[in-house]
Amino acid sequence: MRGSGVGSFPGATQRDFDEALRIVLGELAADAHGITYLPEVPGRGAPSGMLGRTLGLLSGVLDADLQPAGWRLTGTAGAPAVDQRRAASLLAQDLDSLEEHAQGHAGPIKVQVVGPWTLAATVERPRGDKLLADHGARRDLAQGLAEVIAGHVADVRRRVPVAAEVVVQLDEPALPAVLAAGIPTASGFGRHRAIHPPEVSEHLAWLTDSIAGSGATPWVHCCAPDVPIGLLRGAGAAGVMIDLSLLAADGLEHAAEALEAGTTIAAGVVPSRGEMPSDAVVVERVLRWLDLLGLDPEVVGPHLVITPACGLAGATPAEARRATELVRSVARSLSGGA
Repeated sequence: MRGSGVGSFPGATQRDFDEALRIVLGELAADAHGITYLPEVPGRGAPSGMLGRTLGLLSGVLDADLQPAGWRLTGTAGAPAVDQRRAASLLAQDLDSLEEHAQGHAGPIKVQVVGPWTLAATVERPRGDKLLADHGARRDLAQGLAEVIAGHVADVRRRVPVAAEVVVQLDEPALPAVLAAGIPTASGFGRHRAIHPPEVSEHLAWLTDSIAGSGATPWVHCCAPDVPIGLLRGAGAAGVMIDLSLLAADGLEHAAEALEAGTTIAAGVVPSRGEMPSDAVVVERVLRWLDLLGLDPEVVGPHLVITPACGLAGATPAEARRATELVRSVARSLSGGA
């Protein structure tokens, strides 16, 4: 069993990013019970958040600029606006820091990219409203993202050449709302039409195929209720990251089926802010959940990852540090302390 994180950390400066990276590498690269990752510090500004980072990757493929309402595609390619250039520059700077401090790291490493459906539900078209409203724009976005992810994986492998595994986490917090017609229109008075599961699955599969074809492992993260675990597995996700407290009974059953089938389930059981429980409390919660579902910890342990419930951007620095310590120590305890 292993521990990892979702991605974000508190802070507002480059020094805060460096400290987050130090904590993540120090805790999660210490032994076989951790999956280290490239942290995000969105408090540095929109270009350093998860949307900004992903649009930075798309720089030159799909140009975007930052408007008062958020990110918007400009309708051009090869002429990125200043905010998108800043996003690309910050990502490169963060990867430089990773390369410097993770030299010789031979364990797994994870990077996070916003998935196509959350991007489509968040980023606006050049003439307004979300990309979600335009079938062709949705397709172009997903295909462009699939194209640049392969290059991103190659870049990470070049920087951390002895890493045993590269995991690419597709962040899809808006996916259940996309499927359920829950995304508001620009006016706020209506909702975008639901996207049918076959199209959702197809677009996700373009990305998971690109990730797997690059020699990396595709995971999908969704810290929202009604995570479509079966759809994600069918689209090629080798791992699904969930907030365990948000799953209804059928969701828990789907998670159990996934574990039994060898799909990784990253269970968000550590609080992402506030008072942190003891190791024993979290261990007991995980064991109780596995017992409820009739799962043997020794059998499913290799496919179970312990994480915070969601990102740590809203935590204090001390809470973020403790949560990161906790995921590895809980994973270690559940593995028999080996």
